[in-house]
Amino acid sequence: MWEKVVLNLVANAVKYTFVGRITVSLRPDGDQVVLRVSDTGVGIPAGELPALFERFHRVPDSPARSREGTGLGLAMVRELVGLHGGTVAAESEPGTGSTFTVRLPFGEPDTDTAPPRHRPGSARPR
Repeated sequence: MWEKVVLNLVANAVKYTFVGRITVSLRPDGDQVVLRVSDTGVGIPAGELPALFERFHRVPDSPARSREGTGLGLAMVRELVGLHGGTVAAESEPGTGSTFTVRLPFGEPDTDTAPPRHRPGSARPR
């Protein structure tokens, strides 16, 4: 699920950033981990921010690399993050770019056993 969250946010940043940069950071903050994806893309009008994480919402007339998309990606991000007790927020300014911030509480490992180690030159563990 974490992969879906990160890839969706990065893919959106790539889709809406024609010139400039995309920055991804991950850091601890108290008992949470904070993921931040920022871009210098086209930005989002302030009036669209409240509906940004709703299913099927698309910002009208927004330039992008592709017209594809159903408006489900950010809704999925919000739902997956919420299932893990976290939050997602967006800050944006048209012409300047956007920053999406995900906050998740640190969790416990699913198991006490360590995953198999990969040795260089050997087959990957199954």
